Formats: sequence, structure tokens, C-alpha cells
Amino acid sequence: MFPRAFTFCILFAGVSPIASASALGSAPLSYDDARHLLNRTGFGATSSEIERYVGMSREQAARKLLDGARTTALTPPPAWTAEVGPLRYPRPGDNASQMERKLFQQEQVREGLELRGWWLSEMLATPSPLTERMTLFWHNHFVSSQQKVKLALLMYRQNVTLRAHALGNFGDLLHAVARDPAMVIYLDSAQNRKGTPNENFAREVMELFTLGEGRYAEQDIKEAARAFTGWSIDRDSGRFMFRPFIHDDGVKTVLGKSGNFDGDEVLDILLAQPATAEFVVRKLWREFVSPDPDEQEVSRIARRFRDARYDIKVALNDIFTSDAFYAKQSRASLVKSPIDLVVGTLRQFNMAPSEPTPFAVAAAGMGQNLFSPPNVKGWPGQETWINTSSLLARKQFLERLFRGDDPSRMAALPRTERMVPEMPRQALQQGELDPEKARQIRFLRAMERGMQSVQFDSAKWMSQVSSAPDPARRAADAERVLLATAPQAEPDAPGDPLALVRSLVLDAAYQLK
Repeated sequence: MFPRAFTFCILFAGVSPIASASALGSAPLSYDDARHLLNRTGFGATSSEIERYVGMSREQAARKLLDGARTTALTPPPAWTAEVGPLRYPRPGDNASQMERKLFQQEQVREGLELRGWWLSEMLATPSPLTERMTLFWHNHFVSSQQKVKLALLMYRQNVTLRAHALGNFGDLLHAVARDPAMVIYLDSAQNRKGTPNENFAREVMELFTLGEGRYAEQDIKEAARAFTGWSIDRDSGRFMFRPFIHDDGVKTVLGKSGNFDGDEVLDILLAQPATAEFVVRKLWREFVSPDPDEQEVSRIARRFRDARYDIKVALNDIFTSDAFYAKQSRASLVKSPIDLVVGTLRQFNMAPSEPTPFAVAAAGMGQNLFSPPNVKGWPGQETWINTSSLLARKQFLERLFRGDDPSRMAALPRTERMVPEMPRQALQQGELDPEKARQIRFLRAMERGMQSVQFDSAKWMSQVSSAPDPARRAADAERVLLATAPQAEPDAPGDPLALVRSLVLDAAYQLK
């Protein structure tokens, strides 16, 4: 019944007409408005967080979010991220033995898993969820994957770069990512040299990072690729390096502009195109508002974005204060990603895992493996998050979490192998888990320990959500916090906090935001 109910919820949630612009714009934020804003811009807002925004104007609420944005992580990163000196990388010419290469692979798997746990911890702990939401957004825009990059350290450094510019200037971010060593490896810039240009980065920077498909010609890609020749990395330090002796310094013509361009100048040509601002705003709209952008609004916001020299906060402010953002048909119009579901659930219910990595792996089992998007286009999102396997994994994950204060839970706990049945196979195919069966078993046991480390006190949580003496009223208050639209089934046992919470999180409406 779960998939069918979910489909019904997707098709019919939020079909009310838009309220008038004056009514939407002048009224202070209601509880539902504040909940909508915080759940779209962060992960699983708590009742107390929502209350702090009730009564604000749209502009005040947007400014509070944007002014509170961080540029660095609060959570200390893994110790190995601070290591200096030559990279531990068995280059083809190093005559590394098979055992040495195997040990290196195992080390990178371990560090990659630790890195995923660290980022999930930051999503839980940050006082600026919008910062992590935008870091994740840019991670899915400027895609790189540890599967190809290999080195977890380079993926960490890229994550730091994305966070530093997450709500800053898009032009600065574009230039920084183009020189990012993980990107240099992922899109083969190091193989791009005079006489034999590699077009991968030039193609993706136009199609996926700036202009969008159909806004350039094949010749533009060929000419731009020549401009990026010589962009490489130092294989000892893992830092960006320009190699002038393999750079093509001849005249290129890109989008009608001719000159002795280098890569930075080509990026500036792309930023000068109106299509770039529209392309980015359209993606931001799909991230925060609805799957179907309002092209008139996109054009308006894109003009302001470009006039502000690509200040990301200007675009976000216009989105977060728009009528379309708060319109009724925008509510419950987006499907929660696996990270939304996992992090949002932990945050909303004040669960503090002692081992965060298992929860990052649970999200991977549902289809969103941090630091390893499926391809250069990233995770497509929305209905692609939902299939028979992922729906089962979502449901079982939630069932497992909310056995927390059931006295008989230890006898009834499902084994981790049954809870996320597709996780080991998928992670193995992506190169994220060691192929040895013994390692898989050790990891699954660690995941079970992580899940057992989470405690949920349903009575305490309910008392924080509602002080109403009437069980039906308390149930309605809980529903208001947890669901973006009406539940598809009548909640169970409103007088029993645990049974009520279980029924609400397992309702199809809980999968929407």
C-alpha cells in the first residue's frame, strides 16, 4: 500500500489556487508558512525553530536565513584532512604492487566513509542549515565523484570550496571549481593539452554549469577546450597547477568573441551570457519552489541576479520572498531526497547518533551516496528518488528508527541486511565498499550499532510539540509539524505518542516537503 499511497500523494497534493499577491505578500508568516520556509531551506525544522519565524515578514525571515549563513563547517573534519606532504597515491609509474594498490583502495574507502559521516554530522549540527543545503546543491551542480577521483582528501577540499562560496558569488564559485583538483581529475582537464585537446570540461561547463543545452555550438566547445589546455594538478601536493608548455595560446573564437583566450577568460565570456543567470535560477527554482519553473519569474530573478554580479544571496532572497514560493500549490510539491529524509528525520526528532556514518550509508542505500553522484548530471531528484527498492528502504529505515522506545524492540529489531537490502550491492558497484565479504559484514555490524545508538523518547517529543490536553489536538499539532500536506490515512492511536509518530512518518505525505 505504501507505493500506491505515495503516488496518490504526489499526484494530488497541493492543488489549491494561488492566493492573491497582496494577501500573500502583506501577511506575517503563519506557522505553516514558517514550517514551509525552514523545511525547504534546511533539513527537518523542529517546532521550536518554526516558532521563532512565526510573525516575521517574508523579508525579515529571508534576511535572517541569509545573514546567518556560514562559510566554514562547525564540525571538525577527519584528522587525515590536515595531513601535509606528498599524496599517498600509487601512480602507474610507481611500480606499486598489487597488495599496495589494494591497501590504498581500502584506505580510500575507509576515508570516504568517514568523510560522508562527517558531512552528515555537519548537516545535523550546523546553526545554518541553508549553508549545507546550498553546499549539497552545488555538489549536485558541479558534479565530481570519488569513484573516479579516488582520493577522499580531494573530495574534502572540494566540499570546503563549495561551502566557502555556497551563498557568495557564482562567478567566483565557477572560477574556483574550474581549478578544483577533484574537478580537474573528474572531467579530464589534466589530459587536455595543445594539439590533442580534451573537450570534457569545456562541454560540461557550458551544458551543465552555465548556459544549458542548446545555447552553444560544437565549435564553441572545441575552441573553449583549447583555452583550458594546460590546466592540471601537481600530483605530489594535489593542488592546481598551470602547465604553460602544453597550453594552446593561439586565437580562439567562443560564442562570437575572438581572442587569445585562456580558461578564465572563457569562463568570463560564459558569465556574460544572460542564459547563464537564467540557467542557474531555473535550477534554484526546482530546488526550492517547484518542479515546474515559472519562466516569467525566472527571467525577473535572473535579471536581478546578473545585475548584482551573480550575488547568490540576491537570487535566493527573491525566491524566498516570492508569491510562488509560498503559494499553496508549491507546498508538498517536492519529494524529499534520501538526505532530506535521513537528516531531516534525525533533526526533527532530536536524535543524536553517536556514529553518523551508518546514516550516510542508509541514504546511499536509498539512492543518494554523498560524494558519489551517479554521473556528471548528478542526481535528477523528484520522482527518480522513488522506486520499488528505495521505497522499501525508506519505509524500513523509518520503521527501524521508531522502534526506539518500544520495550520489546531488542527482540524485534530487523537485521541491518534486511533493513537496507540493496545497500551493499549498490555501494560495491560504485566502488565505495571493499569487495571482500568479511569487510561487508563488519560494516553492516557497524551500521547496526549506529542505528542502536539513536534513542527516541516519544512522550518527551510530544510534550515539546503540543501542550494541548486533548489527544486529538496533540495529534493535529504533531501532524502540522511533520507533514507538508494532509496525511493519506487517518493517524493511529492519537493518545499513544509512539504509535502516532510511527503512523505519521510512515504516511506517504511524510515523503514530501
